[in-house]
Amino acid sequence: MAHQALPTSGTSGTSRGTPAGPRRTPDIFGERAHLAAHWMLPVVLGLVYGYWVAANRRFGGPITGWNIFYGFMTALAFAVLYVAVRAVAQRLPREGHAALWAAFTGSALGFLYTQTGVAMFTCIGLSLVVAAATFLVLFYRYYTHEDAEGRRTS
Repeated sequence: MAHQALPTSGTSGTSRGTPAGPRRTPDIFGERAHLAAHWMLPVVLGLVYGYWVAANRRFGGPITGWNIFYGFMTALAFAVLYVAVRAVAQRLPREGHAALWAAFTGSALGFLYTQTGVAMFTCIGLSLVVAAATFLVLFYRYYTHEDAEGRRTS
């Protein structure tokens, strides 16, 4: 079976590194696009989360001013916590990194689920299951994408 030969000199086809280094996909977005996405992601996720919480809280009833206010305050809290977790988690080792995101995910889902009026132990149980699954997936991802010293390889 024939394969195309890879270039041996220069950095053609790589976004950075040495010619002998790992081949990466090119970065098609500029610095401005990454900066905008870095700050817009918490805002958009917060608005979606706030709307979802407000919708669960009103139980299909009419939309009121307090319901809208509650949704926006929840969106603000979610966005602030998301930014804080993102800032702190990247400085932690892989275990702490995965545990912090798992705690955030489980807590966010638990709070969302409590707005539906179900029993508290049901919310806690579901939150713990989701947090444990999130921890396992993220730990595996961070473990397979870091070297022994904890530096990200991809």
